Amino acid sequence: MASGTMSFLRIPIVLLAAGDLALLAVRLRPWPEIVNLPVQGTSGFDPAICLAVYIVLLFWMGGSRDDKVQRALGSGVALAIPAGLLCVGFVYLSEQHSQQMLYMQIGVLVAASICWGLAGMRGAKLANSPNVGIATGVWSAMISALMAGAVILARIDLNNPPAQSTDPWKQYQGLAIGNQAIQSLVHSLNMTTGFLLISPLVGGAIGLIFALGAQD
Repeated sequence: MASGTMSFLRIPIVLLAAGDLALLAVRLRPWPEIVNLPVQGTSGFDPAICLAVYIVLLFWMGGSRDDKVQRALGSGVALAIPAGLLCVGFVYLSEQHSQQMLYMQIGVLVAASICWGLAGMRGAKLANSPNVGIATGVWSAMISALMAGAVILARIDLNNPPAQSTDPWKQYQGLAIGNQAIQSLVHSLNMTTGFLLISPLVGGAIGLIFALGAQD
């Protein structure tokens, strides 16, 4: 893949991360009240920090001048999309609480991990380097996590506060006694953070395993 093509792909990927961050900012308004979230606002700050780091890393990784690395990362984009759709499927499946749904959730995540592993294997072959395989697996997983995060954040509904309060942020005061609206918000924020943190780790590890396996 030519350098110009990779640079072209980097722009929408970074914009996706920036879009996630903007959507998160909208969901967390008014911002001075974020500290009222559980654990002194950790639930709100964590995904924001992760997304800011994503923007920097994606811009830096996508700007590599090594043609082999760029071809490897470019190939990872193609596998990031189906993996991202699988992660989005997990988001919807997680709303169903049954033993059968649990198995389906596990299967969906395993399938997404395989996509990241294949991205790492392909990247390692294109660059003839297992290290590039790790980077490609991480790159692919980060894109998938952003897709899942966008869906999670878009589905957060802050327009339905409890009847006893017209101020959504006062809902946090009821968290300890089981305020469903805010528990749902915190769950969504934590799920977003989970995808952003865990996906690159899994992508890098599986990418390395597949890359090493392909060399044997």
